[in-house]
Amino acid sequence: MPETPVPRRPRGAALRWAVPLMAGALALTACSPAEDTGQAASGADAEQAASGTLTVLAAASLTDVFTDLAEEFEARNPDADVELSFAGSSALAAQINSGAPADVFAAADTDTMALVVDGSGLDTAWAADHGDHGEDGAIFATNTLRIAVPPGNPAGVGGLADLADGSVTTALCAPEVPCGAATAAVTDQAGVEIAAVTLEEDVRAVLTKVELGEVDAGLVYATDVAAAGDAVEGVDFPESASAVNAYPLGVLADAPEPELAAAWVDLVLSDTGADVLTAAGFGAP
Repeated sequence: MPETPVPRRPRGAALRWAVPLMAGALALTACSPAEDTGQAASGADAEQAASGTLTVLAAASLTDVFTDLAEEFEARNPDADVELSFAGSSALAAQINSGAPADVFAAADTDTMALVVDGSGLDTAWAADHGDHGEDGAIFATNTLRIAVPPGNPAGVGGLADLADGSVTTALCAPEVPCGAATAAVTDQAGVEIAAVTLEEDVRAVLTKVELGEVDAGLVYATDVAAAGDAVEGVDFPESASAVNAYPLGVLADAPEPELAAAWVDLVLSDTGADVLTAAGFGAP
């Protein structure tokens, strides 16, 4: 079964700087033209279509933007509730392929979405209706890795090669999750071998290790560094360009609420969704 849905508002100080910016983006686009959808239906069918509980399974790196978009979705659809469950993409894909009930899946890379597609987990009718988004899900954002270090960078990390120094303690994502696969790609590109002191099941767990000062550095997404605010510092490294993660999402084949699911996807793909993603540091698809 999916993990217990997270609270609607992200915890801690890490997002305090971002919330006003995201809220502003939502306010500016809330009354945008008809093509900026996210409404389950209109006219006589609106109330019926917009009622129910929408269950969204999403990569941990989407915690902040999907939490804000859930508030926007519920504002547009007052009779609908959004339940969000965040974890490593590979764990969520395994849950879906094992029959866990959910409406939407958003992964942090296309390889993980392919596991769900191969298991006939995406709604083929929805995919057909979305043309160029296709049967492998709609790509809605991109992300790259960045080194996160505690404030002041006490270990003096200046680049990826420094993480190979045995005196620098580093947290990495487990290899089976998208951030772990991206880590393998960049370290292979750089010819660097990092002996991690811990391998975490999702990128937010790596970020937490850095925030708590339990490690000298962690490889996370650029958006995670941005979300953490003053709790961490970010170190850029050129090899990150060799592993750009594309984020796909789609309506699941056995979605209990397929109309709400389609409306959620439309919201993420809309100008409103793009504004919130951009404010959080995600790249364009």
